[in-house]
Amino acid sequence: MQGKQLRKLEAELWRAADQLRANSKLTASEYSMPVLGLIFLRHAYNRFKKVKTELEKTLPSHPQRGKRALTKKDFEEQNSMFLPEKAQFDYLVALPESADTGEAIDNAMKLIEDEYENLKGVLPKNFSIFSKDLLRELLRIFNKEVLQKAEGDLFGKIYEYFLNKFAMTGAQEGGEFFTPMSLVQTIVNVIEPDHGIVFDPACGSAGMFVQTGYFMESIGLKPAEKVTFYGQEKADLNTKLAKMNMTVHGLEGNIKEGNTFYEDKHNLVGGADFVMANPPFNVDGVDKAKDAVKKDLRLVLDGKVNLPKNDNANYLWIQYFYNYLKPTGRAGFVMASSASDAGHSEKDIREKLVKTGAVDVMMAIGNNFFYTRSLPCTLWFFDRAKETDKKKSDKTLMLDARKIYRKVTSKVNDFSPEQLQNLICIVNLYRGNRKIFENTIHLYLKQSASRAKDIAKTTVELQTQLQKVFKTASDFASKYVKENKAANAFVEALKIEETAQVYQQQNKLIAEAKKAKADIDILESIAHLCKALRKPQDKLIKQLLDAINTAAKEYQLNKNKDWKDLKLKEQLDQLKTLQQELSGNPGEEDLGLLHETEYFYKQAHWLTSRFPDGVYADVEGLCKVVTQKEIEAKDWSLSPGRYVGVDTATDDDFDYEERLNEIHIELEGLNEEAIALAKSITENYKTILI
Repeated sequence: MQGKQLRKLEAELWRAADQLRANSKLTASEYSMPVLGLIFLRHAYNRFKKVKTELEKTLPSHPQRGKRALTKKDFEEQNSMFLPEKAQFDYLVALPESADTGEAIDNAMKLIEDEYENLKGVLPKNFSIFSKDLLRELLRIFNKEVLQKAEGDLFGKIYEYFLNKFAMTGAQEGGEFFTPMSLVQTIVNVIEPDHGIVFDPACGSAGMFVQTGYFMESIGLKPAEKVTFYGQEKADLNTKLAKMNMTVHGLEGNIKEGNTFYEDKHNLVGGADFVMANPPFNVDGVDKAKDAVKKDLRLVLDGKVNLPKNDNANYLWIQYFYNYLKPTGRAGFVMASSASDAGHSEKDIREKLVKTGAVDVMMAIGNNFFYTRSLPCTLWFFDRAKETDKKKSDKTLMLDARKIYRKVTSKVNDFSPEQLQNLICIVNLYRGNRKIFENTIHLYLKQSASRAKDIAKTTVELQTQLQKVFKTASDFASKYVKENKAANAFVEALKIEETAQVYQQQNKLIAEAKKAKADIDILESIAHLCKALRKPQDKLIKQLLDAINTAAKEYQLNKNKDWKDLKLKEQLDQLKTLQQELSGNPGEEDLGLLHETEYFYKQAHWLTSRFPDGVYADVEGLCKVVTQKEIEAKDWSLSPGRYVGVDTATDDDFDYEERLNEIHIELEGLNEEAIALAKSITENYKTILI
């Protein structure tokens, strides 16, 4: 399934499910687990059914007894769950209307838990909160034909999408079960977990493990063969979400429930190859008088336990992550920005960490990357292998990514895939790896050139169709005006001044785009032509459509037989289809060929203009490699903004059109808030009157 189709399916499923939530008057937290449970059940059944079909083909047949019955072991040998009949999705969908659907689904979940000890108490069994009609509708939604044929990866994506949406709608206070994917992907791609023990001591819904799985598959490795996942999570609900999430993604892990401040369930001090986490920020009230804290080996630096004197637990977490690592291990984690400059005892701990040589990369992230808090954060990265490397131990990459983001809604930002990849390129150049940088630029140029080739073909078709529509409408208007003098305005409206100029721009772009190849200089010229054509071409088509629609209404042309015989609607539909292919669909992720050609060129230019020699270099306002002496001079601060400076150069890459789109998104959000506020005031006013 292509990305656009998947996004459309995800959005369609969410709209349907969320509408049911609204109709049932349930809160997001009440609704989230049952919906995620049905996604889990649908996925498990798809896998079961596929394996069952394959197994039945290979079972030997006895002359008298026929084929033997399939067993649980048969399915497990094929990495599939065994589902009893009454836990199968088709069985639930086929229940008669008189049946208690809620009880039947609860029983299905119980039957699965009875078969698998690791899922005991994990699956939701509260489907009785839904009415019969709502449950049947939910089953129908997740029984769509496209989902009946879906493979595991698709369900993994849908599960993540729903987790994301539930986090955005406040399914759990604090959004602690879900770390925004941009941040997880950044952490995974910087520390590159590809072997050994991978540990998350604040694992939430196991997003770090899922992305590790994707990362490993992207480099041709199988997670089950190369890594062992260990997780710890304080909240019971989150532990269940994590186990379900891993099962949906075909991953196995040891997830235990426990408060990480007082319990080290896996005893992994000095034993993890990779540690990654998004711990709760600024936690107050950890009881440091407990022996479990005072004598905690996870807090040992420079030979002694380091207890921060304030109530803030940030530096407990930071020390945990360091001490869990093997001497060659890497860690990546999210931390409140304030921790990078915290003073007093925290500064002393930070100094000790810097002096180990393990602090590898510090990355500042801008506002609004979290759904429940707007404050910026910082990503910390440790690499303990640096400690014994004299050349590397004295260096830390400071990377200020606060100006790099994509606006998703008025309240939420993230990284586009290309923005994330560009940051990973910088980290790899700092580490001396040029291959990812070179491959990324080549891929951007290849994508830009490919779309340019498509532009040449599509623009020829659009120009031909445009001329055809103009001729059809103009010929009719000229003939019609003889019969109806008042219709002269129709003829004049079709004489659009910019027509010849647009044709000229189209011809120039077609000629250049036909010669497109993965060369940055060639694509620069094409990108400029794409940008120059977009608005005039769209404006011309809009003027043409407006002229035709206005005339059709004013002169009631739909009643005119000659007009009907033209079948102009089909011609206009074809024109609009070609226009959308080139210019995209407003409000959707489909940006169109013109924008995408320019966009991928600009991504390549962003990298090459900053690192023209293809090797790491400090870039004002973006990145700087600093020594321990420089960090000491700044009072042991690890805040990237204090080192990289301010970019005072003119930003040729600034996209004013994109910024206007962001302002539009912000305005939409403010309008939604204003409507909600007005509604609340009205309801409160009515209450007062009563």
